[in-house]
Amino acid sequence: MVSTQREREDKYEVGLDFVLPDLEDVIPAGGRIEQGTVNLNSVYFDTDDRDLLRQKITFRRRSGDADVGWQLKVPADKARTEIRMPPGESDAVPDELATMIAGVALGKPVHPVATLKTVRRTQRLLDRDDRLLAEVADDSVRGAVAGDRAVLSEWREVEVELGDAGDEKLLGKIGKRLTRRGAQPSRYPSKLSRVLSAAHLAVDGGDTPRTTVEAVLVDYLDAQVQAIVAGDVWLRRGLDPVHPTRVGIRRFRSTLRVFGRLFDQTARAELDAELSWYAGLLGEVRDRQVQRARFADALAALPSELVMGPVAARIENDLLAEQLRRRKEVMDALDGDRYRALLATLARWRTTPPLTAEAGDDPRVIDKLVRKAERKALTRVATAATGDDDAALHRARKAAKRARYAAELAAPILGRKSAKKKAARFKKMQTVLGEHQDSVVAAETLRTLGARAGTTPGENGFTFGLLYGLELQNARQAREDAARLASA
Repeated sequence: MVSTQREREDKYEVGLDFVLPDLEDVIPAGGRIEQGTVNLNSVYFDTDDRDLLRQKITFRRRSGDADVGWQLKVPADKARTEIRMPPGESDAVPDELATMIAGVALGKPVHPVATLKTVRRTQRLLDRDDRLLAEVADDSVRGAVAGDRAVLSEWREVEVELGDAGDEKLLGKIGKRLTRRGAQPSRYPSKLSRVLSAAHLAVDGGDTPRTTVEAVLVDYLDAQVQAIVAGDVWLRRGLDPVHPTRVGIRRFRSTLRVFGRLFDQTARAELDAELSWYAGLLGEVRDRQVQRARFADALAALPSELVMGPVAARIENDLLAEQLRRRKEVMDALDGDRYRALLATLARWRTTPPLTAEAGDDPRVIDKLVRKAERKALTRVATAATGDDDAALHRARKAAKRARYAAELAAPILGRKSAKKKAARFKKMQTVLGEHQDSVVAAETLRTLGARAGTTPGENGFTFGLLYGLELQNARQAREDAARLASA
């Protein structure tokens, strides 16, 4: 039985003699702190090349006083999702979990790579209704790395995990208390990363010093790879992460384009081509998802007397069949050498992208390239909106997206307020131009479906033609809205 839970936690490095601060005054009136101690034993699994760790995924089998069983932790969007299974009677990796990690493991077998024994002293912060606000875990850890030569290490760390009734402000308050006592935000994404670092086997690049420019680029690219890797795991679970995966790919490719001169040109071009290939496969699935929902809403808005024949059935059956066929193509690609090579490349780029000398220590290079992307987007939108070339508007939409994503990336340099304002402006353009593109694609789909219906006994193409006309009207309105935005 598989279960999941979403985690949001902060990790801190502390000395062996660290004393936790009093946290009574950070809980609301009527709340309380529940203390406890548990012993935990964890065996971590990975490939010989530590491919899971390269993608910041941890996979372990835990025994002890609490929280026992198989646990797969997948980070994405500033949090982690933990997938759990009961421990079972065998030490072998359960087939269901083996399937989920097949992509990030690049098809290689996984086996134990480290063992950790933890004495965890917990403080559970509860509100007046005994709902969990946060749990502060003071961990004393002893780790051993598997291999021909045993490597042992010992340390303390503090984890602060947000409860269902807590909020980000509480995490910040607790974090300030800890840092005032000398705690430091952890350099390691996981305990496994730390014990392997002690054995000089780390792969995450956490100790690599970076300039401001390098840090901004690496942090942004890393976030996008998280979305792509999480999408891989969710696809293998049978879920639907197509949209967030495509967004991660778009943001990554946008970075390669806007800040292209900061990357090795050959490596940049090769990765961009492979991301484009994978995005194209996912896009075929997403297009059908969007159209099914779009046409269902459009039909629901029509008077019943204008819906002639089994229009809804025609749309749903045809598009769903295409969507399932395209999804199978994606799943087939996930087990191919080309896709595995792409994941391996992304693992390297998320920590050590091939930067050029221009990605030095002058943050102005980021600002300059952001401004260039803005000018390009404004020019393309203004030019395309006054013509009748649908392809030009689509290119303008892509330019607006790149300007938006560039502003998001540059927020640490431009300032959060300024970057947010820039991003919001281009997001509005992107949304309007996206409506135009959706209408153009939808109109072509309706033309095809209408032609099929018109030659099938018991059906006719009237309603499809009506919907087709409405989509053309939507496209014209979106073009006019884009022209107003460009001139504002």
